[in-house]
Amino acid sequence: MITRLLHLAVSRRWLMMAMTLGLCVIGILAYQRLPVDAVPDITNVQVMIATRAPGYSPLETERRVTFPIETALGGLPGLSQTRSISKYGLSQVTAVFDDGTDLYFARQQVNQRLQEVRGSLPSGIEPTLGPVATGLGEIFMYALTADTDARQADGSPYDAIALRSIQDWIIRPQLRQTAGVTEVDSIGGVVKQFHVLPDPTLLLAHRLTLDDVVMALEANNASRGAGYIERGGEQLLVRTPGELRSIDDIRNVVIANVDGTPVKIADVADVRLGGPLRTGAAQLGTEEAVLSTAFMLIGENSRVVSRRVSDKLEEIRQQLPEGVHALTVYNRTDLVEKTVGTVQKNLIEGAILVVVVLFLMLGNLRAALLTALVIPVSLLMTFTGMVGAGVSGNLMSLGALDFGLIVDGSVIIVENCILRLGAEQHRVNSPLSLAHRLSIVHEATAEVFRPSLVSVLVVVLVNLPIFALTGVEGKMFHPMALTVVMALLAALFLSVTMVPALIAILLRGPISEKENLIVRTAKRLYAPALAWSLRRPAPILVGAVVLVLVCGVIATRLGTEFIPNLDEGDLIIQPTRVPGVGIEQAVTEQVRVNAALMNVPEVATVFARTGTNEAATDPMSPGETDTFVMIKPRSEWPDPGKPKAQLIEELAATVDAIPGASYGFTQPIQMRFNELISGVRADLAIKIFGDDLDTLERVARRVAAEITAVPGAAD
Repeated sequence: MITRLLHLAVSRRWLMMAMTLGLCVIGILAYQRLPVDAVPDITNVQVMIATRAPGYSPLETERRVTFPIETALGGLPGLSQTRSISKYGLSQVTAVFDDGTDLYFARQQVNQRLQEVRGSLPSGIEPTLGPVATGLGEIFMYALTADTDARQADGSPYDAIALRSIQDWIIRPQLRQTAGVTEVDSIGGVVKQFHVLPDPTLLLAHRLTLDDVVMALEANNASRGAGYIERGGEQLLVRTPGELRSIDDIRNVVIANVDGTPVKIADVADVRLGGPLRTGAAQLGTEEAVLSTAFMLIGENSRVVSRRVSDKLEEIRQQLPEGVHALTVYNRTDLVEKTVGTVQKNLIEGAILVVVVLFLMLGNLRAALLTALVIPVSLLMTFTGMVGAGVSGNLMSLGALDFGLIVDGSVIIVENCILRLGAEQHRVNSPLSLAHRLSIVHEATAEVFRPSLVSVLVVVLVNLPIFALTGVEGKMFHPMALTVVMALLAALFLSVTMVPALIAILLRGPISEKENLIVRTAKRLYAPALAWSLRRPAPILVGAVVLVLVCGVIATRLGTEFIPNLDEGDLIIQPTRVPGVGIEQAVTEQVRVNAALMNVPEVATVFARTGTNEAATDPMSPGETDTFVMIKPRSEWPDPGKPKAQLIEELAATVDAIPGASYGFTQPIQMRFNELISGVRADLAIKIFGDDLDTLERVARRVAAEITAVPGAAD
């Protein structure tokens, strides 16, 4: 089959060139559709169930909400495990399914079980499913702030209630219509509520109860329809609008008629604007703000969706009141662009290096360029395969490409073709005709095809065991192995089709095959060493065995890592305060932390979210905070050469000087990776299970005391 393909490539060279050009065009189109991200998404198939339980202690939440929901999920098809968190007023249950399970099928099964368990939950408790997003779905964040001199229509400044209303009624509905966005979640600000505060003394004086007040408000906050009437051939709708629209409307609601005198809400209660009890807060710098996060729909391209959100937010900014600003604080596109730039830089530098080495070793610029042409063409073919296989372009997939391996087979073929063409020219002592060159190239390629094939297949076979990996390991390394295999097979195909045809067409002038200075120097050094080794085989073999053993001992002392940490540029500092700290106290302490971090010259922006967000996708207690530290470009640092580790040490010293919390350092994507793998944010977590909370706490403190003394344990 290969011989026939080789014969076709040489005899139908123009057809082969047209086919190669067609593959390039298809590859360019595929590249435009290739999803690009920083790292592979290792999210397993999981469904998150969040349940608000206002007023419930963590123990009550666990017993009355979390446990019934977890129990109801038992026996679902493909269910792998469940994990849960019970906090004050909040329950979060995560159902993890086997790989390959359709997410929408899993959500349908979970929703069906929730319908069955709703009857056993306390009154007013409504479980809701989390967004259809992956663990890395937080692709865009923006903060809503207002200038101090900005005024509302009534002349009052923009407070937390006004900013949250702008977010909920102007920005969020429009952003949710953006293609690829599944949810826009908010934290911070105050959701507008109308609070009616009855005075018990006045109620008693008018012989009224709280139930009377509630019934009056419900009865007077509704619209009624009364059909329609026809007049002059026109149909007119008849309705009675009765919704309460303002504080004055609420105050004028009549509760009862006492001795002929109507008693209104204003007579027995105070009515004012307010908000619910806060479970979370956000700050931009040292000022409180409304922080919102756009979640990407599972399966979408993060770079594309981030750009759509950014463009849509720019449109919405034109609709905001004067003095109100929606500031982008985190955009996944920035990280993806940096990653793509790094990969492109490495690929370009690698291609140039390959051309230079080939020219130095082959001594023929045309042959070097022809061999290097395999690199872009095989890359375009690889992009086509990646799109077809649903593999994204990232550091693991594109970063694994080795141009030396890609051109390995072509180098063997090109070198032998040059050798045979040069020898044939020397024999006939005249330039070769095209037909003669085609014949020589065919024979030369057939001679060395077997070693060329073996060199490629060996690397392909080495990558095959990676496909046996499952779970998180499989999701992380399958794209890498698949990309390498596709690139090598594409290069092998080109080495027996495009390369021989181009050699015969392009190498028309005189060809001299001789050893250059590099090869001659290498042979002068290698030949004596080879002769000496062959005369003393025993010492050479013993030395090789000893060297292997020494290297094996050294290898046992090397550290191991699942994957190298990706330098995302930005950092997350996580203060953990004492249990039971109030949200207001946590906000006060966090302002001090933000102020200290903003004084570090390498820091561009600091924003933080404390407690639980609206959708409860990140159930944190009031004592827990995610502090996002956005770092300036290195060119703007006072010392651009400062190592990142040194900057982290300086930031750690800055926050450690602020009492009241312990601080951990991580990165946005790294934090989510840890949560996806184990449900916690740390690299290493120890979970202790039992029924007695006091015993659990006592054992946990003993464990913490022991592992704190372990070398390398930082946070």
